[in-house]
Amino acid sequence: MSFIDIRQIGPMTTVQDLGRKGLQHAGVSGSGPMDAPSFRIANALVGNDPMCAGLEFAGVGGSFTVSRPVRFAVTGGDVDIRLDGIRAHPWESYDLLSGVTLTIGALRECVWGYLAISGGIDVAPVLGSRSTHLRSGLGGHHGRRLQAGDRLPIGDAVSSINLALGQPWRRSGRPIRVVCGPQDDYFAEDVRQTFLEMAFIVSPTRDRMAQVLDGPPIRAVGGHDIVSDGTCPGSIQVPSSNKLFVLMAERQTAGGYPKIATVASVDLPRLAQVATGRTVRFARISQGQAEELLIAERQALRSVLANLVAKPASNDRPGEISQ
Repeated sequence: MSFIDIRQIGPMTTVQDLGRKGLQHAGVSGSGPMDAPSFRIANALVGNDPMCAGLEFAGVGGSFTVSRPVRFAVTGGDVDIRLDGIRAHPWESYDLLSGVTLTIGALRECVWGYLAISGGIDVAPVLGSRSTHLRSGLGGHHGRRLQAGDRLPIGDAVSSINLALGQPWRRSGRPIRVVCGPQDDYFAEDVRQTFLEMAFIVSPTRDRMAQVLDGPPIRAVGGHDIVSDGTCPGSIQVPSSNKLFVLMAERQTAGGYPKIATVASVDLPRLAQVATGRTVRFARISQGQAEELLIAERQALRSVLANLVAKPASNDRPGEISQ
């Protein structure tokens, strides 16, 4: 069996695949990557099946060695990458030989990064997925954050060439699109207008479960407690603090706070990648528009993955990274 060894690691690195399906009725949320398009691209760059597991890190990557040659790719944003001190680039795949140390530095202007290894991280699945769910201790490597000294098994790789995307997947500063409700009637009309017209700041209170937005108070005239009902990724709950809590990959599957809106699935990865201290605004769309946008996004991503380009033999950079 082949392994990847962790020499150094950032504070929030976990094993993730595309998440668990069909268990929300039992209180088990999907988990999976915070930025699924970047995760999918990383797997595609090394020739993996989309369901292969990789590593998700927040802020800082770490340093790694492998017991056999593999291909690797790092996506999510712009980041310094070194192979025994020699520079490599994100959104491209490279060969990592045994005995060579891969070092991934700090992400710039984003939060979540992804390391894919050809063959995938081959930890045992739990409830049909290798994704780590930190709050329940499910999946991944003993259901916890990774730490220096961990050794993870690598699956068998399918032969492929080194590939490049050339630039990161879509980024923009446009407003985050939301579908209002299901409890927007708990909020007065002027509060709903404030929600849609004012800017909010991404606070340091954030993890894989939720991120808190600071800004004007969002008070619920109907009260901040409801009979618990279902949540989904992107649900924007408003507890008695009057702050916005956006539920993310490891959310609870039910909650007792009114939800003023839900982030459109197409924009949830983009919100997850907004750096702490930056501002966001919201724009209202219909449920039908949200569905059409997601379909179009998935079609565009499939087209991009089908047209990845082979890297020049010299490993020259095929395109500039821009954010």
